[in-house]
Amino acid sequence: MQRGLRVTISGRRKSVLTAAAVAGLVVSGAPAALAAPSADAVISEVYGGGGNVGATLTNDFVELANHGGAPLALDGFSVQYLPATASASSTWQVTKLAGSVAAGGRYLVQESKGTGGTTALPTPDATGTIAMSGTAGTIALVSGATALTCKTAADCAADPQVKDLVGFGDAVVREGTPTAALSNATSAARAASLADTDNNSADFTVGDPTPTNSKGETSGGGDTGPVDPGTPAKIHDIQGTTRISPFKDKKVSDVTGIVTAARTFGSSRGFWLTDPNPDSDPRTSEGLFVFTGSTTPAVAVGDAVTAAGTVKEFYPDAPATSTYQSLTELSSAQWTVGTHENALPAPTKITPDQIPDVLAPNAGGSIEALPLEPAKYSLDFWESHESEIVSISDARVVGPSNDFDELYVTTKPQQNPTQRGGTVYLGYDKINTGVLKVQSIIPFDQQPFPKVNTGDVLTGTTSGPVEYSSFGGYTLFASQLGATKDNHLQKEVTARQRPGQLAVATYNVENLAPSDPDTKFAQLAHGIVDNLAAPDVVTLEEIQDNDGATNDGVVAADVTLKKFTDAIVAAGGPHYQWREIDPTNDEDGGEPGGNIRVGFLFNPARVSFVDRPGGSALSSVGVTKDHGKVHLTQSPGRVDPTNDAWTDSRKPLAGEFVFQGRTVFVIANHFNSKGGDQPTHGRFQPPVRSSEVQRQTQATVLKGFVSQLLSADRNANVVVAGDLNDYQFSPALAQLTSGGLKDLIATLPAAERYSYVFEGQSQVLDHILASGALRGVDYDVVHINAEFADQASDHDPQIVRFRPSTGNKLQDLAYDLLDYLDQLLWRTAPRK
Repeated sequence: MQRGLRVTISGRRKSVLTAAAVAGLVVSGAPAALAAPSADAVISEVYGGGGNVGATLTNDFVELANHGGAPLALDGFSVQYLPATASASSTWQVTKLAGSVAAGGRYLVQESKGTGGTTALPTPDATGTIAMSGTAGTIALVSGATALTCKTAADCAADPQVKDLVGFGDAVVREGTPTAALSNATSAARAASLADTDNNSADFTVGDPTPTNSKGETSGGGDTGPVDPGTPAKIHDIQGTTRISPFKDKKVSDVTGIVTAARTFGSSRGFWLTDPNPDSDPRTSEGLFVFTGSTTPAVAVGDAVTAAGTVKEFYPDAPATSTYQSLTELSSAQWTVGTHENALPAPTKITPDQIPDVLAPNAGGSIEALPLEPAKYSLDFWESHESEIVSISDARVVGPSNDFDELYVTTKPQQNPTQRGGTVYLGYDKINTGVLKVQSIIPFDQQPFPKVNTGDVLTGTTSGPVEYSSFGGYTLFASQLGATKDNHLQKEVTARQRPGQLAVATYNVENLAPSDPDTKFAQLAHGIVDNLAAPDVVTLEEIQDNDGATNDGVVAADVTLKKFTDAIVAAGGPHYQWREIDPTNDEDGGEPGGNIRVGFLFNPARVSFVDRPGGSALSSVGVTKDHGKVHLTQSPGRVDPTNDAWTDSRKPLAGEFVFQGRTVFVIANHFNSKGGDQPTHGRFQPPVRSSEVQRQTQATVLKGFVSQLLSADRNANVVVAGDLNDYQFSPALAQLTSGGLKDLIATLPAAERYSYVFEGQSQVLDHILASGALRGVDYDVVHINAEFADQASDHDPQIVRFRPSTGNKLQDLAYDLLDYLDQLLWRTAPRK
């Protein structure tokens, strides 16, 4: 895999976490048992970051609300807190309550005070000393003052004293599923409707803390007097001429527009407004998203709305450290609907010449404060249309549908097209600015999201509001989806090697583990047998251990490899053998417990493996000469595995093979991922690619080992193959090719240089490099995965067919002649 794993981190939108920060996906268990929802008092907000670093408020707090029709006396009640882990030693901490909460009113419970923060809570209605976690825990509203004893969600749901309960972060005790994790700057607040479905993740939204006491006082204490109605503003005033609104964190009112689209499902609901009376400045968008959290907005497309609320810049992570761009939106909004069924403002029709070819200014830092130049930079163009309706016509798909119901199209069909319908990425300064992500806001039961491959077309009109998305850049959220035209993209089949050719392939099989479905094993196996024509040697990347991502110390992968080789036989392929070295547990990166590694498959009927003992997770392979012939000291053997270059990354694996009497050295690789790099479309331009440093160091170490082989024998047959997680124009590949190796991807026409599709850009991550001794080299990238919605892996395999050198010119000429005769016979031999 190239990039990070994607998970929901804010409770609002999909986002990306880098592989360096996230090692695996957390899968929730079954929803917790539920008690009957409270008919009156509920917990309306929880906040545990008070007084912590980065907090504004000085205290933690719990806010209650009454959605019943009569006051509720709280004498004898309590709020109680339990740590998220709910271990055997954990105890519920209690704050007693008194007084009452009025119908429709609020009640504020102040808890522990930290050493930071600058703003006090409003005068609390009750005071306790509980020091809550800033990220995760459980709060219960209890009709009693004795500490609870339940430690599971089911037991607490069965306790009649528990009137309401909220688990936040990774809390074990919760209703349904917990809310998203909190921070020192965020709380979990129930929707304004105070709906109580007994599912915390559905009922609560993470956002700015808004403590309110029974008098209606807000942060800072004292009677606030009349509520600030906010500054009257037009949408273009709110959007402004930079990426950050001049009204950021301020209240606005009299915001008028026509509802152009609505998101009515998920945890990021809301609607889009467009002002039908635009200003004359092309930099200022006339669109605005009104965020309503998990509450479905009571509006219809065509409604004329007047709204008020607080302007926010939404980031998917901590705003101070985020590398992403923000979305300007209206939160905590109230609105009135005037007339209905109004004509919608005309969408911006995107044509091939509209989007600039340059991505962004070369600012050397953040571009947020720079005035937008929509005629000059593509990121500025989309920002100047943020939340407006745009439309595209007959758009070619350049990135297939994925598991997140996303696809990518190009608005510039002549921009670096591949022969198979994609858009090829050829340089850091050659980003394909026509690429646009498409998601749908049409309910699935009305129109399922299409399953399309690269080269298919969304015919007719696809339209909807455009927003920045942290994973994939600017995104068209389609309220109208064009029909799908199938381009009948076929999976490629490579040529079969001739008798005198050795075929070496490389294939990243994407976290292959025994627990994967048999269909994945079968699809990968048919790829080896049918599409790659049963290579003699295959370097494999991302083979997991025998129990996959279970983190229990198991490192052996023989079960995984046997299941794979058995699947190859079942697909009609040869009886491959394998060689690999088990890594040290959790030292090679990837999913914790998965212990991904590189390894070799080889067909013993065609090529033999020279086994030399001594290879282990920590021992380093060397080069030696015996009777004038070069050998490895260990086979298989790892290349300098204790070198810091391989920290949290896979170690290269060298193997010695013999084909028709000639020695061939194959080195399998999987360099460190791009996790931690700033996004291509983020707020820092140009983005910092911090992961390149380690890959360049890895390339230096690997180049040193190859140099040992070539110094010992300048005619050594050396193949370096694998997922190098970098481009053909990157510093790492420049380092490798400076040491006597040729990157074979560079021998292909520019439009064919890709093995992976990321965010609609067809690009190179996988490589086969060859020493100069290899003769009659025939190289192919075999496209069977990356361009298709139905993928066995996210990578395409590659293969090279060649005649190994003997190191003797006369012998090589003789082999060339024999190979020529083989070629003639091969052309005339009958085919099956």
